[in-house]
Amino acid sequence: MNYTTGQIAEFTEANLIGDSQIIIKNIEFDSRNIYSWTETAFIAIPTAKNSGEKYIQSAVEKGIQVIISEHQLPHVENITWIIVDDAVQFLQRFAKYHLSRFNLRTVGITGSNGKTIVKEWLYRSLFQSFVTVKSPKSFNSQLGLPLSLLQIKGQHEIGIFEVGISKPGEMKKLEDIFSPEIGILTHIGSAHSANFESEEQLINEKIVLFKDSKTIIFNGDNDAVLKLIDEHFSDRKLISYGFKERNDLSIKDGWLHSKEITVQYFGESLSIPVRQRDEATLSNALAVIAVLKELKFDNAAIVEKINLLKSVEMRLESVDGVRKNLLINDSYNLDLDSLIISYQFIKQYNKKKKTLILTDFLEGKDAGSLYQTVANLTNLQDFGTVFLIGDEITQSAHLFEAETFTFQTTEELIHSTLLNQIEDELILLKGARRFEIEKVKNHLELQKHDTVLEVNLNAILHNINVHKSLLKPETKMMAMVKAYSYGLGGYEIAEFLQHHHIDYLGVAYADEGVDLRKNGITTPVMVMNPEQHSYSSIIDYNLEPEIYSLRVLRLFNEQLIQKGIDRRYPIHLKVETGMHRLGFKQSEIPELLQTLQGMNVKVESIFSHLSSADDLLEKEFTFDQLTEFEAFSGKLILGLGYKPLRHILNSAGIATYCDYQYDMVRIGIGMVGISPVPEVSKHLLQAVAFKTVVSQISEVHVGDSVGYNRKHRPAKTTKIATVPVGYADGIPRLIGNSRGNVGIRGKLFPIVGNVCMDMMMVDIGDEPIAEGEEVVIFNENPSLSQFAIYCNTIPYEVLTSVSRRVKRIYIKK
Repeated sequence: MNYTTGQIAEFTEANLIGDSQIIIKNIEFDSRNIYSWTETAFIAIPTAKNSGEKYIQSAVEKGIQVIISEHQLPHVENITWIIVDDAVQFLQRFAKYHLSRFNLRTVGITGSNGKTIVKEWLYRSLFQSFVTVKSPKSFNSQLGLPLSLLQIKGQHEIGIFEVGISKPGEMKKLEDIFSPEIGILTHIGSAHSANFESEEQLINEKIVLFKDSKTIIFNGDNDAVLKLIDEHFSDRKLISYGFKERNDLSIKDGWLHSKEITVQYFGESLSIPVRQRDEATLSNALAVIAVLKELKFDNAAIVEKINLLKSVEMRLESVDGVRKNLLINDSYNLDLDSLIISYQFIKQYNKKKKTLILTDFLEGKDAGSLYQTVANLTNLQDFGTVFLIGDEITQSAHLFEAETFTFQTTEELIHSTLLNQIEDELILLKGARRFEIEKVKNHLELQKHDTVLEVNLNAILHNINVHKSLLKPETKMMAMVKAYSYGLGGYEIAEFLQHHHIDYLGVAYADEGVDLRKNGITTPVMVMNPEQHSYSSIIDYNLEPEIYSLRVLRLFNEQLIQKGIDRRYPIHLKVETGMHRLGFKQSEIPELLQTLQGMNVKVESIFSHLSSADDLLEKEFTFDQLTEFEAFSGKLILGLGYKPLRHILNSAGIATYCDYQYDMVRIGIGMVGISPVPEVSKHLLQAVAFKTVVSQISEVHVGDSVGYNRKHRPAKTTKIATVPVGYADGIPRLIGNSRGNVGIRGKLFPIVGNVCMDMMMVDIGDEPIAEGEEVVIFNENPSLSQFAIYCNTIPYEVLTSVSRRVKRIYIKK
């Protein structure tokens, strides 16, 4: 993409205000993720819940000179505006025009599951033979697809693009701008199916993409897919793939136990060695084989390419490093798209000093131009130090403006001792797999235990948005990050939420809020239980206290006077509505209002807490609380003469009583993926995974015993797996002796014998499990809720009980 502002306005029929000669090579829609302001325009996208126009000023402050928007903002000056009727339609029109200028072969991938994996595997299989462009991330929506198409350049020979929809009618709009030569339909499942009346409607909507496709490759195991594809596209070249013999491309029986998998393709056979044998992985591999066949690769080349494919680790992870460093590990893949994603990701963190470790790319063509682009992007990220590894990238070291060191191998960098001199910095690890950059991570990380608590930041954001979808657009949200963010981590979670514009953060004690402020958190922070000795710290760090009694109010005001605070300090009034924990009583309203009149404070909010929002048997009591809150808060507002925010709903309340959302709601366990309402719960994602590995496997015979006090004695010969996690890590002793289970390879196995301080034992029977394999304490199977049942408690207690010695890893898919 390379257009002037005048050209963009002309062929999209937009209104240009300003300079018509500014070159635009990139369009950014998220002001938080602006990684380069040069030759970049910011487009303000309106949504049902928000407006991109709110972030125009932020984009301009980052250096953006061109704004694409539905309205011109008079207070934003000295920039060029492209004014459009509809921002999303503008992008789609722009992308359609841009695509029409090029003659490249196109592959379009739709379906419910597997789109991103198939796209990435196809790219890895093709980029050395063709100059290939692909969708970044999982960009496949009404917004994502046009942004992907705008990446096409003159040298590209093949384009691979994901296309996704979430409701009827959307595919027609996308097909109008992108009609692939080769269409791929992956597995049809439940993803995004909630807005469709039936599976047949979902399939019919998906296959609209193939209206003008010459070849259609589809998963033919689904009877409905097979029927509808045949009905609509019998005049095209159709290639079905799957596990059933009826498919044109299928897997020969016995694939579960054979060393190699035999693939049948229209009567011919090819054998492929594979590592992973789950159906989803093999199904995705068949889709790739079908495309490679269609592009005339011979069998030997196909076997070689499939053999080289590895699972796509679409994630970044952040872990604490030695010497107060923060490690951002993105060593799973390396291309220009993923580099940009990494640069966007690190903007969420407040570390002032940054170091980059970067290896050779494996793009295959035009290395000189590639590394010039890489250097240009890197020079805009304010890295203090750059370490380059490899034969190619080191030849371009002179292009990098930071202090730059070069090495041929990862081992050379580690042995140089330069890494040992880095302190209190963000260190981004970005490398191609063959350089084994994870060795640098192992060298620098603070904790190296096999037991980890993985926190999926994407899932947290998704769960927040599910709850927001139940609210009015103007309703604010407070995220509860007390108790070390429910055990997930302190400022790491708060930093992520701040980046995504959460309105308020809630902590239990002042110390938690002070820690957030020290780590760069500027979002308003409410302290739910301000102790008397903490008032000074609350004021010093601009925290906002909950005030629940006249005694607390007077003591806090005394501290304000002592410190000479000359502004109306924000406070939050907690009122008692039936929980009988903390809060003002209705009888105290006159004295409270009179006392507030003589104080230099401002009531930011009035709130209460529902005791039983998750208990349907207590609905009548909950409605009594809500009625009490309405009357109580109304009297306070009348007496104050101004209207503070009001809030009473917690996570369960949002899902059950959203008519009482008032001005703000508070989300806590809902962020993790827990809701008492099935209709809400089915849309939530598990955000936390507690994992470890098998340390040792022993054969135990009848008459032998397992663990302390010989509590487990097997009835038959079996295998016992020892895993390195125990009650010092947060596993209660009561779940031993077959009360609780862990997950290995997707199956549940009982915890036997007494749980030890640092270990526990699992009966794996005769399953072919190996030492070093992953063990799931809780995630999907068992889930966090199921694990809480094992422990005879609630998910809150499970999470807050996970020991600090368990390493937290923050991942972003």
